[in-house]
Amino acid sequence: MNKFISVLVLMCLPVFAQAAGGGHNEYLVPAPINMDDKVSLQRGMQIFMNNCIGCHSAQYMRYERAATDLEIPADIMKANLMFTTDKIGETMHSAIPLDLAKKWFGTVPPDLTLVARIRGADWVYSYLTNFYVDESRPWGVNNHIFPDVGMPHVLSNMEQSLGEEKFEEAMADLTNYMVYMAEPIRAERERIGVYVLIFLAILFIPVYFLNREYWKDVH
Repeated sequence: MNKFISVLVLMCLPVFAQAAGGGHNEYLVPAPINMDDKVSLQRGMQIFMNNCIGCHSAQYMRYERAATDLEIPADIMKANLMFTTDKIGETMHSAIPLDLAKKWFGTVPPDLTLVARIRGADWVYSYLTNFYVDESRPWGVNNHIFPDVGMPHVLSNMEQSLGEEKFEEAMADLTNYMVYMAEPIRAERERIGVYVLIFLAILFIPVYFLNREYWKDVH
C-alpha cells in the first residue's frame, strides 16, 4: 500500500508543479497540428523561410534534412526555400548580420530551431495569433501571450490579406513546421512507439500466465 501511495504522489508531482508555475493565460489555445500532414508542413516551411529566417536563425536544422523529411525535391528547395548563397547541406542561418540585428532590435533575435520544444506548440500558435495594436510600444504592437515583446508583427500584411480564419490556418501550418523542426524524429518516434505498445500488449499475455504458473503453489 505504501508503495502504491508513493507511486501516486510521484505521478501527481508534474501536475502540482504546473499549477504552481503561474496562472492560466486566457489567450493560450490548443495548436491544431498534424505531423503526418506533409502538405501543411511544406506550407509552414514556406511561411517560415519567407517571413522568419530574415531575422531569426534555425542553426540546428539543415536544408537537406528538411527537404528529405518533407519530400521537397532538391531543385525546388534551392530555387524557392533557400538563399542563393547557401548550400543545401548547410544549416539555416539568418539573413541579417548579428550586429545589425542587435542595433535594430536592441538584442539578437533568438534562434527558432527548438522554440516549439521549449515553449510548446500551443504557446507558439497562440503567440503567432495574438498580436494587437499598442501605440505605446516601439513597433506599435504588443502580444497577449508575450507582453511587451520586442518583435514587430512581421506577419501583419499576411493577416490583413488572408483574413482571420485563413491567417489562423496559415499559423497552424507554421506552428506545425516549427514543431517538426524542433524534433525532426518525432513522427518516426511516434510511429515506432505504436509498434512497441502492440508488442508489449502481446507480450503481456504469456508473461501474465507464466507469472500465475510460477506463483500458484505459493498462494
